[in-house]
Amino acid sequence: MTSWTLAPEAFDSPDATGLRRAYYDEVASRYWRRPATPEEVDRGLAGDGAELLAPPTGQFVVGRRGGEAAACGGVLMLDDGRAELTRVYLRPAFRGRGGAGLLLEALEHEARTLGARRMVLNTRLDLVEARALYARHGYAEIPAYCTGPYMEVWYGKELGAGA
Repeated sequence: MTSWTLAPEAFDSPDATGLRRAYYDEVASRYWRRPATPEEVDRGLAGDGAELLAPPTGQFVVGRRGGEAAACGGVLMLDDGRAELTRVYLRPAFRGRGGAGLLLEALEHEARTLGARRMVLNTRLDLVEARALYARHGYAEIPAYCTGPYMEVWYGKELGAGA
C-alpha cells in the first residue's frame, strides 16, 4: 500500500516549484479555456507573493505519495487569528486517493500552529471540484473578505483546537 506524507517545505524547493507551476498552469488553462504557455506560467508566478508562505507569515506544505511530489498548498496569515488557504493543488494522477483531505488537515494544522483560529479562502465558480472539496471538509460560503479578478466565491471555517 502506498501512503501519503505531508510536511512543510520551502515554497521554492524544486518539488514545490514544480507543483506551483502545475497549479498555475491548470487554473490558468481552465480560465482561458486553452493551454497556458510556459511564458504565461512564468509571468503568473513572478511576484505572486509565495515568499510569504513561510513562518511567521505563512507556511507551504508538500504532499508526497510513494515518494513522488503529488500535492501542495499554503496558508497565509491575514491577521492575528485568521489564515487564508491558498494554492491547494493535487496533480491529476493523484486525485481520488485521499490526499486532498489529508492536505487540508495538514494545512489547517499549520494555520493553528501559526495562531489562526479561522481559515478563509477564495476561489472561482468554475473550480467545482475544489468547491466540493471545501464543502465536504466543513467550509461554508462567507461574505467577500477581499476582491480580485479571479475571486468569485469565498469560504470560511472555524479551526478550533484541532488534533
